[in-house]
Amino acid sequence: MDWAVSHKIWEKWASSTNIASTSASSGSPIVAALLLNHDPTAPSRLLSVIAEQEGTNLKAVELYPFLDFVKRNNPPTEYFFIGENQYLVTSIHEHWFCARCVNTSKPAGEGAIVMQAGAFLLVAMYEGSIGAASQAMVAVDQLAWQLNRRIH
Repeated sequence: MDWAVSHKIWEKWASSTNIASTSASSGSPIVAALLLNHDPTAPSRLLSVIAEQEGTNLKAVELYPFLDFVKRNNPPTEYFFIGENQYLVTSIHEHWFCARCVNTSKPAGEGAIVMQAGAFLLVAMYEGSIGAASQAMVAVDQLAWQLNRRIH
């Protein structure tokens, strides 16, 4: 995929009301999102791990354990980390999975949706429970659809 096109799609998606500037209470379904380069067939040393991020300030080295988790492809039996948060996978689907944060201090909880979109992994983090997860899934699906549409 052309980098300029994916960047433009990300910017439009992230600047809309999909990602909260401070918390999910602002009406945005997602509090942080990452777009990670993840093409198992491409030489990874040629790509930056983090293509885009919003609402978080993670470094590539902090995401290597998560990418190792994805490569092992055994989500129901392990935890994974994104930054300091530890997640447990709660549901698995063909091109995406959901997880709940097990070490959160937030009363409503936190979760993450991880979706494969072409040569990218889209990771969206949200605060709340089922309603928040549903809203986040809609936002994630919109971006994945746009990215996948540009690939085919």
